[in-house]
Amino acid sequence: MIPKERITVLADANAVATHAAEAIATAAWDAVHRRGEFLLAVSGGSTPLAMFDALAELDVPWARVHLFQVDERVAPAGDAARNLAGLEAHLISRIGLPADQLHAMPVEAVDRVNAAALYADTLHRVTGTPPMLDLIHLGLGADGHTASLVPGDAALEATEDVVVTAPYQGHRRMTLTYPVLARARRLLWVVTGEGKGEALDRLVWGDPGIPAGRVAAERAEVIADRAAG
Repeated sequence: MIPKERITVLADANAVATHAAEAIATAAWDAVHRRGEFLLAVSGGSTPLAMFDALAELDVPWARVHLFQVDERVAPAGDAARNLAGLEAHLISRIGLPADQLHAMPVEAVDRVNAAALYADTLHRVTGTPPMLDLIHLGLGADGHTASLVPGDAALEATEDVVVTAPYQGHRRMTLTYPVLARARRLLWVVTGEGKGEALDRLVWGDPGIPAGRVAAERAEVIADRAAG
């Protein structure tokens, strides 16, 4: 269960984007002051694009940030379906993140199982063993999925840190798994839009009947708009 003091409901999606971006920027400076670097993973989809726009305008120590993807659609390099396309357009192209500190999921590889293992190796190399990220940003689907942990998929039972899913909404996906999410120093749920009220309730109460409800809640917080919350 996520306590109500860690749930923020704001007027609209723009307010959520601004608040979430400010939370990430503050977390970045705190991590850099404490450990010299900030280890961040962001989810895909359309919801976080406004957050990325807001984050690009803030003072963030990008030279000390390692940026990972929580999930990615299996599609060719440069395909508009890729979460990376939105991330690059709304954030990466506008900030001073060193190129070798953007860790894009290698979904264009022919051997995707091996590619997932290589991404897990990168997580270990950069964040430690077992991998521990400072902040993981998560979204929420109306069906209760988060990252690319979707209802009924074998990835829900995975013990590996990174796996490839079965097809979902037209694409297979590469995704971080529950073990990685559970180790994060902080989880930031950003939820906007109508149709998510039931899923959000079940997330907050820790309902294991939806994938999102199975994510560890001890270090989680939620920022939602009124339409969702």
